[in-house]
Amino acid sequence: MIYGLKVIWSYVLGTDRAGRNFAVYPDDTFVVSYPRSGNTWTRFLIGNLVHPDTDVTFTNIETLIPDTSSQSNRALKRTPRPRIIKTHEYFDHRYPKTIYIVRDPRDVALSYYDFQRKYRQIEDGYPLKQYVDDFVHGRLISRDWGTWAENVASWISTRANQQGFLLLRYEDMMHDTVKELARVADFLGIEPTPDRLRQAIERSSADRMRALEKAEENQWVATRKHRKDIPFVRVAKSGGWRQSLPESCAQKIEDAWGDVMMKVGYELISARVPQGVR
Repeated sequence: MIYGLKVIWSYVLGTDRAGRNFAVYPDDTFVVSYPRSGNTWTRFLIGNLVHPDTDVTFTNIETLIPDTSSQSNRALKRTPRPRIIKTHEYFDHRYPKTIYIVRDPRDVALSYYDFQRKYRQIEDGYPLKQYVDDFVHGRLISRDWGTWAENVASWISTRANQQGFLLLRYEDMMHDTVKELARVADFLGIEPTPDRLRQAIERSSADRMRALEKAEENQWVATRKHRKDIPFVRVAKSGGWRQSLPESCAQKIEDAWGDVMMKVGYELISARVPQGVR
């Protein structure tokens, strides 16, 4: 009974976090990914695409495209419909329309490592090799969302090629943002005119987002209580793992998740090594 009262009271105060426990409506669209896969950039792209007359910033992104991990049930319920909602949740059959973003897990590991240092979830000196082992074996603070492979596979194995599901690769978005954002526009029922796409992309550039983060880091829920010396918006590139991730770490990720990685189009370094050499 006491637990029930606490749940009710946290809902009334708006101090709960929606997570997986909120009402889903038939006109909802979800922007989903494993953490550090380009979800924030995609939120800005979509926010600027859907709201071309609004100056999308970190101070209003939670209103325009709320995050289930930081917003309360009451906040989600008050969001005007049709809603576009961001989440990192593994497969949920209730989601009527889903945009799923996938990123090479070797890059995700590096980005997540810096993110967890920013949030003081790990120490600066935490060994990267140990971190990758934690990453692969589901020992991160995000374990409730599954590992990278569990999260990705839960969506692509159930919804790939089905109506109401759009798969985006972060690398493709970086390579040809216009083409990929046009796919998003079609999915959302928005005419992808060149001017509208160009404006959304310009307003969501890495440079602009870095400037916004610097100006608004004490206001945005995701940065205001955390370290300011490590940026939330990082290098905004793909393939950095080739220079920054030890080969043994990349190999560990591939050994664990190679089948899922290949299924979404990521080449394995182990596939280029002749048998017997390793």
